[in-house]
Formats: sequence, C-alpha cells, structure tokens
Amino acid sequence: MTETYDSSYQAKLLIAVCLATVITPLMSTMMNLSLISIGEDFGVGSHAQAYVNTVFLLGSVVSMVPAAKFASIRGMKKVFVLGLCICMGASILSILSPTFWFLLLMRFTIGFGSAMLAVTSVAMLTYVFPITQRGKVLGINTTFVYLALSIGPTVGGFITDTLGWRAIFGLIFILSLGATVYVLRLQGEITPLPGEEMDWTGSVLWGTMIVILMMGFVNITQPWGPYMVVIGTVLLIAVWLHLRRSEKPVLSVGMFHHRLFTRSCAAAFLNYGSSYCVAFFLSLYLQSVGKMTATEAGIVMLVQPLFQVLLTMKMGELSDRMQNKILLPMLGSLVTGLGMASFIMLGVDFDLYYTIGVMAICGIGLAMFSAPNNSLIMSSVPGPLKGEASGMLAVVRQSGMMISMSLAMTSIAVVMGSMDNLGPDTLGSFVAAMHMTFTVCLLMNILCFILCAIRISPDTELT
Repeated sequence: MTETYDSSYQAKLLIAVCLATVITPLMSTMMNLSLISIGEDFGVGSHAQAYVNTVFLLGSVVSMVPAAKFASIRGMKKVFVLGLCICMGASILSILSPTFWFLLLMRFTIGFGSAMLAVTSVAMLTYVFPITQRGKVLGINTTFVYLALSIGPTVGGFITDTLGWRAIFGLIFILSLGATVYVLRLQGEITPLPGEEMDWTGSVLWGTMIVILMMGFVNITQPWGPYMVVIGTVLLIAVWLHLRRSEKPVLSVGMFHHRLFTRSCAAAFLNYGSSYCVAFFLSLYLQSVGKMTATEAGIVMLVQPLFQVLLTMKMGELSDRMQNKILLPMLGSLVTGLGMASFIMLGVDFDLYYTIGVMAICGIGLAMFSAPNNSLIMSSVPGPLKGEASGMLAVVRQSGMMISMSLAMTSIAVVMGSMDNLGPDTLGSFVAAMHMTFTVCLLMNILCFILCAIRISPDTELT
C-alpha cells in the first residue's frame, strides 16, 4: 500500500493499538492470583483451575490465522473493532458467570476476540508507519506487552483482594472501550486483499488441529495426551496439504518462501518457548527456596520485565538505524541463552543477588531480540501479505508460550510427579525439575541463535 498517513492519524492509531495490546498479556497473567478464589467460589480443584489460563491461550491461537486472513479481506479496522466488541461482551458475561464452565467459555471467547486485536495491531502499525520508524513503533507496542505481563499478577492480586476476581473483567471492559473510542475516530480502512474469498474449510481445519494438538501438549503427561499429539500432528500435515492445494488459502504458504520471514518466525517461537516458563519457576523458587512472601517474590520478579520495558523501545529505535538488522536479534538470543545457562546454576542454597543478576541478563536479552525480530518478520514479506504475517507472528508467540508451560509441567511430572507435594523435603526434586526445564530452554536458545546467525544477507530488501 502506498497511502501516506499524517502524524495525527499515526498517533491515534498507536494509542488505540497500545490500549488493545495490553488486553492479551493482562488476561494471561492477571488471573494467576485469582485461581484460588475462583476455585473456592465454584468448588473446583487445582487441575480444573489450570484451564482458566489454558482455554484463554487456546481461544487466541485457534482464531489468529483465520482472523488475520479475514481482516485482510474485510478490513483491519473492522476486525479490530469486532475483536474489541467481543472482549467487552465476554467481559460483562464473565462478571455474571453462574458456573465455572461458563467462565471457561467466556475466557475462551475473550481469547478469540483478543486474537483479532493481536493480528491486526501489528499489521496496521506496519502499514501506517514507514519502515524508517517501524522498529521504534513496534518497540513501543512490545513495551506495552512487557509492561502488562509484568504488572498483571500484581494488578490481578490487588483487584481480587479488594473487589473480587470478577472485577478483573471490568478492567478489560474499560481498556476495550477506550481502544474502541480511539480507533473509531480514524477515517478510512486498511484492506490489503479486497474482494478475495475466505477459506472457511481451511479455517475449520486449522482450529480443529490447534485444539487437538495444543491440548495434547498441555496434557502430555496424561495417558491420552500423546495420542492427541499424534492426531494433531496428522491434522497439521492435512492442513499443510490443504494450504498448498487451495487457490486462496486461509494462510498463504507463499510467505514461507521468504527465508528471512520463515527463520525469523521460527526464532520467535524458540525465544518465547524458552523464556515464558521462567516466571512460573521463579515465582515458586523465590517462595519455596528463598522463603519469600508472595509480595516479596512479586517485587523481585519485576527485575526482568523492568529491563524489557526500559530497553525494548530503545532496541527498536536502534534497529531502525542499523544496516544489518539481523545483528540485534542474534545478540539478543545469545544474551538470553547466557541467562538460561546461569539459571541452571540455581540451587537449594538461595542467593538473592545472583538470582537478580540472572533475571537482569534475561531481561536485556529479550529486549534486544523482540522488537528488532518483530520488525524483520513484518518487513520481510510484500504488502498484501502483512496481515497474514501479523497473524503468524501472534501464532508463534502464543504457541511458544503454551509449549513453554507444557515443557515446565512435563519436567515437574517426570521428576516430582506433582506440584502438590512441594515442601521442604522435595526442594531438591523441584530444583532438579527446574534444571531439566532450563537445560531444554538453553538448547532452544542455542537453536534460536543459529537461526539468527544463518539468516540471509543483511542487505536483503525489506518492505
């Protein structure tokens, strides 16, 4: 697209996108400290409570690819507003949830709606801002993601303690309403593929495959989990064959002919897959081994996202000025890998300053990687494919998060059997499970570094 946008239009869109951007990470983290209250209200145990977050992530991954294609055909602003409306409606219904299973349905629905925001946000920013500002703008957007991830547990815990867990959905309603107000003030529409037909068959195949495959990974330690992974893998092959044969597929496989795009997406998947479980383990490590209260642990855990918030936008701006735009993601994966290697050295003898130092290293590495790599993904495909590229970026992020948590739970199941027996007598086993997970995470970071290092030449034309 060659249309130019003035600074006022760009500013309003950026505000709307940033307001909407925080919805997904907040919904991923705010409920963590509300699970006990939810369980008490509805009389469900810890296993069922785990699905409160799982179904949200599942709902978002299911709809991301179809939503990205639909937005490119019907208009990105329309789909963006539709996603906001779905989030607002489901938030109100969540407040009124009469049963636990109704709440899960609403969490899935909010995930479905938030996916529409995720796949259109980055794409609209990419269209509206020139390539010379893209790293900075995507850095701002990513900063809001990290900010929401860092404050989510604290905000969720405070709201739960003061107003009750249902009030959390009131905050999501307010954020969605604010973003809607800003985006409706913008004239015009962004439609890269006007008039193209929607691939509904591919959309259904995609959604079915994602549900079966991800539920298999999440429940890999259950007797039926591996069977679901096998079935999901077969469906994945079927989806790929459909995409290759379809004239107008829900996901253009032609994107993957761009080597820089494919390797950057794979690197992003490995990056999120290796890093998302860190917060899960550290929250338990600080409280069980470090003997900290939940509040003290929460304060310490702000170290890593603080570095990400402070540095991500700067790294995006720096990538705009660099000729070799592959360098920062490569260095970022190297620094993150150093952090993972250092995490493996954590033991039952708690060292607060060492732990804080390692968290800082990881925060710096993730800040160096995220915005520059996102900019590479969005700049490595032609204009008509940027909407679908945005969808794939969101898919690899959310899928990486789910795989990361699956890896953590699998390690715990193998070494400890269950988290229910975590106590003074099992701290050694817990640390061993943590070491197992971080060893795999380190291997994922090494592979991420290799993918960054072998990406095509730095003078590749970007759009």
